[in-house]
Amino acid sequence: MVEDQNKQLMKMELERINREFAESMNTYRKTMTFILGDAPIESLCLPKVTENILIDNGCLRIYDLFNRDLAKIEGLGVSRIRDLTTRLNEFFAMS
Repeated sequence: MVEDQNKQLMKMELERINREFAESMNTYRKTMTFILGDAPIESLCLPKVTENILIDNGCLRIYDLFNRDLAKIEGLGVSRIRDLTTRLNEFFAMS
């Protein structure tokens, strides 16, 4: 009986530790994403037209694109948005 309770307590403690670890890793990932996002928009090696459109709309750093509705940026069409998101994915994949 006591042994079963100890196993149960140990299992609960391991679950708590796993949850805390997952939360810590999630926070770490978010922090690293924002640190990496501090790079200038030029780091994405976008076509000059796309780069100028973004700069004209206040996107000077990569993190300026976070939580931004790209469809609302005038001058960015479907193909430019597709290129931009592809380059963002590549940028973060290499980091």
